[in-house]
Amino acid sequence: MSINKITVVGAGNVGATTAHIAAGRKLGDIVLIDIVKGLAEGKALDMAEAGPVQGYSCKITGTTDWAAAVDSSIVVITSGLARKPGMSRDDLLAKNVQIVKSVSENVAKYCPNAIVIVVSNPLDAMVYVASKVTGFPKNRVMGMAGALDVARFCYFIASELNVSSEDIRGILMGGHGDDMVPLPRFTTVAGIPVTELLPKEKIAKMIERARKGGIEIVDLLGSSAYYAPAAGVVKMAEAITNNTHSMIPSCVYCDKEYNVGGYFVGVPAVLGKDGVEKIIELNLNAEECGQFDISVSHVKELAAKVDKLI
Repeated sequence: MSINKITVVGAGNVGATTAHIAAGRKLGDIVLIDIVKGLAEGKALDMAEAGPVQGYSCKITGTTDWAAAVDSSIVVITSGLARKPGMSRDDLLAKNVQIVKSVSENVAKYCPNAIVIVVSNPLDAMVYVASKVTGFPKNRVMGMAGALDVARFCYFIASELNVSSEDIRGILMGGHGDDMVPLPRFTTVAGIPVTELLPKEKIAKMIERARKGGIEIVDLLGSSAYYAPAAGVVKMAEAITNNTHSMIPSCVYCDKEYNVGGYFVGVPAVLGKDGVEKIIELNLNAEECGQFDISVSHVKELAAKVDKLI
């Protein structure tokens, strides 16, 4: 298995942007797959032609043929319908279950040794679908949500404090949606807890904005976000490809951890060449535990719906 081949499924805004950022980060050769003939091919060619300007020379292939994905070390699943104004992530469930199921079947067939990163919404449910359909070990299936949600939270903090966003390290847990659980107690600015720098009321407003971050973009654009989600995916892929052992909040399988009981949910996780290498268990207080339990209960409800749809 090559460690230098990443397949991105779905050549829409998120998928194409993911492929472009990954190429720029020189993570390896890129395969972009889409069911629409010409879409992946055209975008891949455009990206390849940008290489001499941007300074990357990896092979970028656009195709409708899954055979091109053979020997991929990472497969990123972005396929699915995007949210429209007025739609919740849950509205997408039934249709996207079937799409991700079909994609996952191809992943299992053509890329049996790959690590899978799911981006499709509703995120927690789609990771569950990919895990069930591929049958891969749990450490090799994960979802990109925390990296995005934390980035939003950190950006809001940086803007409020007028400091570099690079100084901020955020932690966020739970499902990807309105009941996600940002943890200001564990969020720092150059090592200083944000709770020491901002009043509780302002932090609460930023938490609420982070929870609504996706729909804020949808209401402005008329479609889902793609620059920040793609950046989040590539951050995870880079940790895996380069075996950096980076701690990134991710949607991963938790059983005894946090007493989740065998579901995919957002927690701080260490990512490396084997996928999910370790889950970091924080000592949550009663309020944080309560919020996390509510979020997990929603994830479990989605999983139960998925079981009836697959």
